[in-house]
Amino acid sequence: MSEKIMERNQKVSMEKNEKTAAVEEVDEPEINYRGIKAMPYIIGNETFEKLGAIGTLSNLLVYLTSVFNLKHITATTLINVFNGTTNFATLIGAFLCDTYFGRYKTLGFASIASFLGLLLISLTAAVKKLHPPHCGSEESHCIGPTAGQLAVLLGGFALMIIGAGGIRPCNLAFGADQFNPNTESGKRGINSFFNWYFFTITFAQMVSVTLVVYIQSDVSWSIGLAIPAIFMLVSCFLFFVGTKIYVIVKPEGSPLTSIFQVIVVAVKKRQLKLPEQPWVSLFSYTPPKSINSKLSYTHQFRFLDKAAIITPEDEIKSDGTAANPWRLCSIQQVEEAKCVFRVIPIWAAAIIYHVAIIQQQQYVVFQALQSNRHLGKSSFQIPASTYTIFSMLSLTLWVPIYDRFVVPFLRRLTGKEGGITILQRIGIGFFLVVISSLIAAFIEDRRRTLALTRPTLGVHSPRGAVSSMNALWLVPQLSLAGLADAFAAIGQVEFYYKQFPENMRSFAGSLFFCGMAASSYVNSFLLSIVHHTTEGSRSGNWLPEDLNNGRLDYFYFLITALAVLNVCYFVACAKWYRYKGEGSTAVAVEMETKKSEKAVV
Repeated sequence: MSEKIMERNQKVSMEKNEKTAAVEEVDEPEINYRGIKAMPYIIGNETFEKLGAIGTLSNLLVYLTSVFNLKHITATTLINVFNGTTNFATLIGAFLCDTYFGRYKTLGFASIASFLGLLLISLTAAVKKLHPPHCGSEESHCIGPTAGQLAVLLGGFALMIIGAGGIRPCNLAFGADQFNPNTESGKRGINSFFNWYFFTITFAQMVSVTLVVYIQSDVSWSIGLAIPAIFMLVSCFLFFVGTKIYVIVKPEGSPLTSIFQVIVVAVKKRQLKLPEQPWVSLFSYTPPKSINSKLSYTHQFRFLDKAAIITPEDEIKSDGTAANPWRLCSIQQVEEAKCVFRVIPIWAAAIIYHVAIIQQQQYVVFQALQSNRHLGKSSFQIPASTYTIFSMLSLTLWVPIYDRFVVPFLRRLTGKEGGITILQRIGIGFFLVVISSLIAAFIEDRRRTLALTRPTLGVHSPRGAVSSMNALWLVPQLSLAGLADAFAAIGQVEFYYKQFPENMRSFAGSLFFCGMAASSYVNSFLLSIVHHTTEGSRSGNWLPEDLNNGRLDYFYFLITALAVLNVCYFVACAKWYRYKGEGSTAVAVEMETKKSEKAVV
């Protein structure tokens, strides 16, 4: 039986080589890559899209509590659900993009949806009938939004979710499509595009949390929310103006189908016994023009290997492919599926990390609102939402230092191209968020103590007394959070991009956002549990409207404990993980191949 399988595999290999040669002889239409000429439109579109979206989202928590009069816990939960749904929508957007519509149509439709969503949200501030009456600082009871007002607001959220679901997984890949990946200039252009992409995100965030947030908080909400809508309109205009020079790649079908086929066939053949040398005996076929790299056999998830076992009922066509891909899969398909499944435990560890980071972006706003935000002795107050800029600054300042100085130094010590492995980089970020959460707990304890013993005289907040502690004390925890992102967040993006099969890189991009989505839901669940559990306890509610009456520091200690457990889990997963291309039996496969060649000679 084994000899028969070997003969069939050799026949398949010969037929596959013949097919490859035939395909290479076919002339393909030449693609006119415009490269850098398309960048003003794509980079401009990306810059204004981020200015629009972030300009609204960065101060949305304050808008919901001060204009729509929502409670802190309600507004935080709503933001968590919105962020989670937005990030999960990227998975749907990536699927529709790669399977049906292509990147150009998806980006065009999503950009229009984002503009309409931002326009609708700006109308809730501009039109008095679309938001509740203003609640003064001395009023004990505030009127909440009506069902109709919430419907308009949630309608704007829904359109923004549709827009983000299409834009986030496609914009990076669409920009890279404009360069020829087979030339040196094209490769340099792709790298340059990635650099400018992350620069625009940081630039948009910094402008949004400073200028736009200041206009929203201290000038006018209607003007402050209209500006992001105008930015998004400009983004749409720039995108469509460049249509004639874009390289528009047609969709080739969903790569998820191959993974589902591996799972289904493995289940069907679960009763079969694996051969002793699966890398030799299993069905081997690689599409002639596949962009995916050839993968070595690995011992992990061996159950999936059964999908490549050839049975007498399986038929192989003349071109080397399986007659029924839902009855027989190649070992290459199996290894590609393993790449995806190996990433999942690492992805799960990132969820708790994002939960800790979210706290530095949400409750720090409420802490700032009940702290002394005056700049020196002047009357100017720094907007509460602007303090998150310190995490962006630390990330922006650290990345070039890390790239230019730290990596070369580590490279000389370790001999590794990146100085350290990607998982080590992610692990450092996970550890830093532990320190950041711990510092946040001590800072909150100080802020609360001063608010109760030495409140700022003559300064009042609708939520409670304002602490005499300067809000700049929040900078250390925010800076460490930004430093953690420089390691963990960027490391995750690089990890997913490199470890996924090449034809699944759109899904790899969406996986990062799905991790953030899951963390939003976990965070919302955690807030709800803590709120209801501590509400009737002796220490009182940890997360009340007035932070001075709560124990937010205890909540930060809880987050710190979870982050410590997460680091332990991540270390275990990192030790188990095998990088793509580093098959556990790669050496054995090479030795077996050499033996086979000698036998033939």
